[in-house]
Amino acid sequence: MPSQETINPAARVRSFPVVERHRFIWVWPGDPALADPALVPDLHWNDDPAWAGDGSLIHAKCDYRLIVDNLMDLTHETFIHADSIGDDHVAEAPFDVTHGERTATVTRWMIDIEPPPFWRAQYGKPGRVDRWQIIRFEAPCTVAIDVGVAATGTGAPEGDRSQGVTMVVINTITPATDKTCHYFWANARDYRRHEQLVTTQIKQGVTRIFAQDEAIVEAQQRAMDENPDHVFYNLNIDAGSMWARRVIERMVAAEQAPQRVAAE
Repeated sequence: MPSQETINPAARVRSFPVVERHRFIWVWPGDPALADPALVPDLHWNDDPAWAGDGSLIHAKCDYRLIVDNLMDLTHETFIHADSIGDDHVAEAPFDVTHGERTATVTRWMIDIEPPPFWRAQYGKPGRVDRWQIIRFEAPCTVAIDVGVAATGTGAPEGDRSQGVTMVVINTITPATDKTCHYFWANARDYRRHEQLVTTQIKQGVTRIFAQDEAIVEAQQRAMDENPDHVFYNLNIDAGSMWARRVIERMVAAEQAPQRVAAE
């Protein structure tokens, strides 16, 4: 109210610390004294001039952790995204899982393969490729996925990606309720950076792919609601999502501990 010098205290609303970074606005809803911009995950690809891309928002009707599960286990691409990014190689290739205090990483290489349709179009050349998926979860709820293809035998597994194309798929999820969430996503690429048509086409393609994921995770939520007594069993491929969930659970428990002490 710029024309009014004093404001009725009852008309005031609570404010929250915020920081703009990587084309996102990050909100700290907790104790303002604990707000630390250094805790914002590094998603520099989203506004780095060496990369180009775009993104969108999905209002998903599911527990936010189901989104994390979906992203940490990309073997589902073989079955859900067979018309674009999925093929048998994703489900059959070996993978490695590592974890830290606030992170979990799943790494998969598919060596000397024919690329699936999406990657064949992005690569733009005939021939077999080495394909990678490096999925990194960072607490509290961000997953950055380093993906791409390069000509077989040109050194991509050793770090030389000069004969290929790389994309980073950025995902950060905010719970809305116990069974809904805001799923912010973007993708950034290191090739054909100044071609807006490519940016638009990739965004449209990723939107279709994520719509398939949305249908699956929402079906999972409905199945969980209808069968609350069913027991979940983890497989080896669930290692990445298991570590991510452990990090989240540990952080939630740490936040709740002072509240329990105060209540007692």
